[in-house]
Amino acid sequence: MFPNMELKWALLLLGFFLSSSESDGECGIGFKKIKSSCEDENECETPNRCGENAQCVNTNGSYYCTCDEGFRSNPPNFTAATAGQCVDINECTENTHTCSTDRVCVNTIGSYICTCPKGYRGQRLDSSCEDVDECVSSVCGVHRRCNNTLGNVTCICSPGFDTHENNTCTDIDECKDPDVCGTNANCRNLPGSFICECHSGYSNYGNNQSKCTEMKCDEFNVETEMEEKLKDLLMLLKNSCESLRDTDGGRQTGEQLLENLFTSTDDLLSDGNIADGEALSQFLFAVENSMRLIGPQLKEPVTRMETHNTIAEVAVRRGQTPPSGRVTLSLDSALLNSSWETVVGKSYPGFAFVALVSYKDMSSSSDQFHTMSREKSDDEERNITYQLISKVVTAVVSNPDTEQLSEPVTLIFTHEQERAESEGVAYSCVYWNEAEGAWSGRGCKEAWSNSTHTACSCTHLSSFAVLMALYPIQDSFELVLITRVGLVLSLLCLFLCILTFRFCRTIQGTRNSIHLHLSVCLFIADLVFLCGISSTHDRVGCGIVAGLLHFFFLSAFCWMLLEGVQLYRMVVLVFHTTLKHVYMYAVGYGVPLVIVIISAISYPRGYGTDQHCWLALEFMWSFFAPVCIIVILNSFFFIITVWKLAEKFSSLNPDLSKLRNIRGFTVTAVAQLCVLGGMWVFGCFLFQEEGTQVMLYLFTILNSLQGALIFIMHCLLSRQVREEYCKLISRICSDEEKKYSDFSTNQSSNSQRPLRSNPSTAESKI
Repeated sequence: MFPNMELKWALLLLGFFLSSSESDGECGIGFKKIKSSCEDENECETPNRCGENAQCVNTNGSYYCTCDEGFRSNPPNFTAATAGQCVDINECTENTHTCSTDRVCVNTIGSYICTCPKGYRGQRLDSSCEDVDECVSSVCGVHRRCNNTLGNVTCICSPGFDTHENNTCTDIDECKDPDVCGTNANCRNLPGSFICECHSGYSNYGNNQSKCTEMKCDEFNVETEMEEKLKDLLMLLKNSCESLRDTDGGRQTGEQLLENLFTSTDDLLSDGNIADGEALSQFLFAVENSMRLIGPQLKEPVTRMETHNTIAEVAVRRGQTPPSGRVTLSLDSALLNSSWETVVGKSYPGFAFVALVSYKDMSSSSDQFHTMSREKSDDEERNITYQLISKVVTAVVSNPDTEQLSEPVTLIFTHEQERAESEGVAYSCVYWNEAEGAWSGRGCKEAWSNSTHTACSCTHLSSFAVLMALYPIQDSFELVLITRVGLVLSLLCLFLCILTFRFCRTIQGTRNSIHLHLSVCLFIADLVFLCGISSTHDRVGCGIVAGLLHFFFLSAFCWMLLEGVQLYRMVVLVFHTTLKHVYMYAVGYGVPLVIVIISAISYPRGYGTDQHCWLALEFMWSFFAPVCIIVILNSFFFIITVWKLAEKFSSLNPDLSKLRNIRGFTVTAVAQLCVLGGMWVFGCFLFQEEGTQVMLYLFTILNSLQGALIFIMHCLLSRQVREEYCKLISRICSDEEKKYSDFSTNQSSNSQRPLRSNPSTAESKI
C-alpha cells in the first residue's frame, strides 16, 4: 500500500528542518553523523522492523510500513512506534473475488482459491465443474442401490428389500400377500424376490412372478372339415399349450411358435382352403387363440414378423406394476392405436401384450362371402351392397374381456385401391361375426375416411376389415318422369302398331309379321316394366316380373335379329324374301324361352334384386351375352343394308335431286336402326366414368321411346299405311256425318231451329 502523500511530505520537511537545525551541532533523529556531516539513517535495515505481512519503506530521516497484497494495515501506513499491524483481507465475504458461478470461493492468508463444490470436479480453473459419479465405487453396501444425483448420492434398498431401523436393508417376504400369485399358484419367497409355482393345468407362460391362468388346450380341437386342413397347426399349438400346463421343459420359444403359426397360415391361404364363411370363422378363431398363447411367451418388447401371406406386430410389457400410456402397432395395411389400460383390463397378471395380424391374400380368398349380417337397421330398406376394400386384420390383447372395452380402440385401414369420393359410396367398419358367419358393423363406427384410408373406432376386439358400402343411386325426378312419359307414349304407339300390322291388308307379309311380333313383345315388356319394376316387397312376385322382362326383352331382340336376317335376304339374296313362320316362332320365342329356363334352373336367385325386379348384377350375363351377339349380327346386316340401299337409290332414281336421295336414304337407315336395336349401344357407355349422365339420359330417352319411333317410321312414314289411315278416317267421318244428318232432320222445327249442313261450316269439313 502506498503512504499518504501529505504525511510523506510532512516527514520530509521535518527531516530537513532537523538536519539544518543541527548542522552546526549533533545530528537529529533519523540521521547519523558521518565525519562532519549528518546523513539519513536507513531504519529499514533493522530486521522485522514492520512485523509480518508488511514491508518497510525508508524516508529521509524516518520510515513507514505498508502491508503486503491481500492484507490491510491498521492504522494505514503505520510505523513501529504506532504499534500497527497488517490483517488478512477476506475476499470471499467482501465479494472481491473472481470465481465463476459454478465454483466456490475459499479464503486463504493473503489470497483466495476457487474450487468446485462437493460432488463435482474440474480439471482446470478455466473449465466447468463436472458431477462426480460416486456410484462407480460401491459406497452403498449390500442389497442397496446407488442413485447418483448432481453433486450428491443416495442409497436406497434394492427391490425386494426394505430399510431397517439401523439403516440396513432386509428382505421383504412378498408371499405374505395372498394376492401376489393368486389362488392358482403357490408363492415361494427368495432373497429380494419370489416365484409363483402354478398348479397343474395352469401356467404363467414362463413369467415366474405373474399370476397363473387356466390353460384351455381343448380350444385347439376342431371337430369339422377344417380339422384336417388345420391339423398340423392345431397339433403344434396344442402340444405347446400342454407343455405350458404341465412343465416348462422341452417347449418351443414364442418366436418359434409364431413362425410355425405363420407357416401354417401361409399354406392355408395359398391353397385357397378358406372358401366359405364357416372356414373363415374357424381360421380366424384359431389365429386369435394362437396369438393369446404365443404373445405372452415373446421375449422382446416389440416383435415383428412377416411371411408370404401374413404379417404381424406384437408388443409385450412385464413388471409388477401395470403399464400405462398409449400403444401403437403399425403395419402396411393397418394401424392400431389404444392404451395399455385397455390392453390390461380389470386384472393385471404381471404381463400384458397386444398383437395386430394382417392377411395379405385374405381379400381374394374372401370374395365369396362379402356379405353383411342382417341387422335391424335402415340398411335393409335402403338396399345397400358391400365390397371388401381393405386387408383383413386380427387384433388380440391380453385382456380376456374384450366384448365391451372401457375405451374404444382406433384402427386405421389402408384401402387396397385409391377410390374417388362419390355420393353413392360409403365406407363401413366391420368385424367378422363368427356366430353368424358374416361381416357385422355392431360396435364399430367410422371415425373418418378419404380416398386412401379409413379410420374405425371399435368398442370390442376381433378380426376387422373395411367394407365399401355401395348405396343405390336414386334416380332423379327428371329421369323417372322421362321414363314414365316415354313408356306410356310407347305403349300407346305400340298398341296402334299392333292394330296396324294386324289389320292393314296392304302391308301383309313376312316383314309385317316380324314387326307385329316385335311390337307385341315390346308392348308386354314395357307394360310389365312400368307396372312391376319396383315391386321389390314381394320376393316371389319380383322374381316373376324379372323373368317376364328377361323373356320378352330377349324375344324382342330375337325378332330384331329376324328383321335383320329378313332385310339381308331381301336386299342381298333378292329372290329369297320369305321366312317360314315356324322358324320365326322358334327363333323369336323358342330361343328366349330356352335361355330363361336354363338361367332360372342354374341360378334362381338371379331373378329379382333388392333395388329392382330385374336380373342380379352377377347374373346379368344371361341377358347381355345374347343381346351383344344379336347387336353384332344386326350391325353386320345394317351395314350391308345401308350399302345396298345407297346403290339402289342412286340407280332407281337417277333423275331425282341429290337432296331427295339423301333424305330418303337417311329416313330408311334411321328406321332400320330403331328396329334393329341400335339404340341399345348407348347402354355400353353407361360404365364410363366421364359422360355417364349424358349417356344415361340418351339411353333412357331413346329406349323408352322405341315404340313411338317404330310407329313413326313404319306407320306414319309408310305411304300404304297412310292411305289405309285416310280410308279409315273417311269411313268414320262419313258414318258420323250420316248419323248427324239424320239426327238433325228428325228434330222438331217448332222447338228449335234445324241444323243444316253447310259446306262452309266446320261440321261439314269434319
